[in-house]
Amino acid sequence: MDSQAILQVFLSGEFLPSNKASLHISDLAIQRGFGVFDFFKVEKQTPLFLDDYLERFYTSASLMYLPVPYQKEELKQIIEKLISLNNLDVSGVKMILTGGYSENGFDPAAPNLLIQQQPLTLPSADKVAKGISIITYEYLRDLPEVKSINYTTGIRLLHHMRERKAEEVLYYINGIVTEFPRCNFFIVTDNNTLVTPSRNILKGITRKNVLALAAKKYKVETRDITLNEVMQAKEAFLTSSTKRILPIVQVDGNLIGAGTPGPVTLELLQNLFALEEKVVAEVVR
Repeated sequence: MDSQAILQVFLSGEFLPSNKASLHISDLAIQRGFGVFDFFKVEKQTPLFLDDYLERFYTSASLMYLPVPYQKEELKQIIEKLISLNNLDVSGVKMILTGGYSENGFDPAAPNLLIQQQPLTLPSADKVAKGISIITYEYLRDLPEVKSINYTTGIRLLHHMRERKAEEVLYYINGIVTEFPRCNFFIVTDNNTLVTPSRNILKGITRKNVLALAAKKYKVETRDITLNEVMQAKEAFLTSSTKRILPIVQVDGNLIGAGTPGPVTLELLQNLFALEEKVVAEVVR
């Protein structure tokens, strides 16, 4: 498909070109930044781990008292049609449920559902081979278990990240690390135990898959991780739908381990590649 072609989106009951899709200014997503979303990857017309993402989407909506206007099977059919219409090879699909057209700019109304698909560029082999640098920042998201559209702090911190040549910012509260704005965090200890935060986080689907893969070979723990423990870790990495697994080699200017991507991290990345390929192959077959 021509990358410059206008993609189709789904908005409030109809498919239409993205340049024709719009929300009224009274929507609470615009007025107050109120709404939830979720995002999943598509490869070869196959949405990866879709059931997990839909479960999280409906959970987020429920916690924000936003009724999703479609049952899960209906939503699956809409997603499948959108993927077919756009015919992209590697892409991401974002589902956004807004607070609706509010009469007074505060009270929620009937939610609007927007589903859009866009081409997706995954991390390069060079970035994986070099690893990334991150910084830390003390902050706790409101309702961490909800995938909210409110990314104010993460976006505001982009300036500080760029100043310090960092790729991501890791949140912590009272000396305990939590998550990135769009990713989950892991460390590998000296005895090859894989550890990831257990609370004040959004539980990512890639996080879930990595924990399952790692448990076949290593000891895994979900618990609090202190900033000091991060600095003493042998390896560190982040996980997300768009980044898969990215090695972290520097935190606040301090090298992690040898300052290069570690063997456990790289092995788990290969395991994740294999899992995704298996999911696609089963659907295509």
